[in-house]
Amino acid sequence: MRVNSLAFRLIAGASIWSAIALVVAGVILTSLYRDTVERAFDERLSVYLKTLVGNLATQPPGKLGDPGNLGEQRFELIYSGWYWQIRQVDGPVLLASRSLSTDTLDLAKATSRNTVDGIEQATMEGPDRQQLRVLQRTITFDVDHRYDVLVAGNASELREDIVDFFTSVALTLAVFGIGLVASTAFQIRWGLRPLDQVRRQLAALRSGREQSFEGPFPAEIEPLAKELNALIHSNQQIIERARTHVGNLAHALKTPLSVITNEARSDDGKLAAKVGEQAELMRMQINHHLDRARIAARSQVIGAVTEADPVLQRLVRAMRRIHEDRGLDIALHVGPEARFRGEQQDLEEMVGNLVDNACKWAGSKVAVEVSVIPAAGDMDGSLIIRVDDDGPGLTEAERLEATRRGKRLDESKPGSGLGLSIVTDLVLLYEGAFELDRSPLGGLRAEVRLPAA
Repeated sequence: MRVNSLAFRLIAGASIWSAIALVVAGVILTSLYRDTVERAFDERLSVYLKTLVGNLATQPPGKLGDPGNLGEQRFELIYSGWYWQIRQVDGPVLLASRSLSTDTLDLAKATSRNTVDGIEQATMEGPDRQQLRVLQRTITFDVDHRYDVLVAGNASELREDIVDFFTSVALTLAVFGIGLVASTAFQIRWGLRPLDQVRRQLAALRSGREQSFEGPFPAEIEPLAKELNALIHSNQQIIERARTHVGNLAHALKTPLSVITNEARSDDGKLAAKVGEQAELMRMQINHHLDRARIAARSQVIGAVTEADPVLQRLVRAMRRIHEDRGLDIALHVGPEARFRGEQQDLEEMVGNLVDNACKWAGSKVAVEVSVIPAAGDMDGSLIIRVDDDGPGLTEAERLEATRRGKRLDESKPGSGLGLSIVTDLVLLYEGAFELDRSPLGGLRAEVRLPAA
């Protein structure tokens, strides 16, 4: 998928926003869970604290009985992180859980403290360097019997619980995010599939396999298809009108020129010769520009496709008849699926001029070969036409001169000298390539590269 594609932008945008939303959701869920487990932890400590206070309330003043482990075995395990103690206010520790051993807890060393409803809440380091959450309440029976009742729990258990929850949430949201991105990518590709259909039909239209857009299309794309069909129809009408105007102009100009030429030929004077020469030059220029206009119009026809094999078979048969007296061996090989993306008349004119030129100069052999280079990626396919002869050939300088309009390297051969230049004009209008080179047969090779259908 290309970085600058519409699908990539949509998928990337959806992925970024999904990732942001999932991260925010994970943070919120973890924060809510942390608050919940901290409240539950503190409520558990509060129950132990109330149990200790209740035990004190049932004892005679000054006579404290050991409340035991309060139903929690970890109060019995040395340095388990779960502790309780009863201290006389501003005095010594009177009772403590077995888990404290000989140590005591001093709330003055707490890293954070606050009081809620008469109960102090604090965080401090325990005797085994554990982080403890502590609740402490002061109980007063009389002036001489005032006690600080303290309960502490291992805060690392709380953190481990939160970390485990965060890990589970992160993994769950990651899997959900991957699934969400995958489903989003599928939906986007599925939603953009009609655009692929439009692209394929455009390619088919350009190559000549289709003449118009055929649906059905989604409602959003249907107007585009209709407008493109209307554009194609309008283009065809403009080309037809241009052809008609070119034909009318040719007829309107050639008739007066023919009259002038005939009149000049009937007079032997110098003026008549000059007029005839200039009239012939005008006729050639008119033919040149009218030909270019016709060629340009035909080359812009959308969807025109010509099968190469039948066209070349007819041309070769015609050339064999024309040069029958010379006994030329004209060989033809056309590769499979050789189709020209253009008008049949243009292909006939290009190949006809090349084969005719080869036959004029050949000693005994002419070879015509047609092959196809398939399309690859963004590169369109090409139709390669090679015409070889065993004639005298041309030097490099002569090959450059040969394509000039009206240039004839040997006046003994018939023709106007326009053949190769017409081929050059046609090839350029189809955005192809035309080259002259040394032939393996010993003469001249003419190679034309044209768009393939």
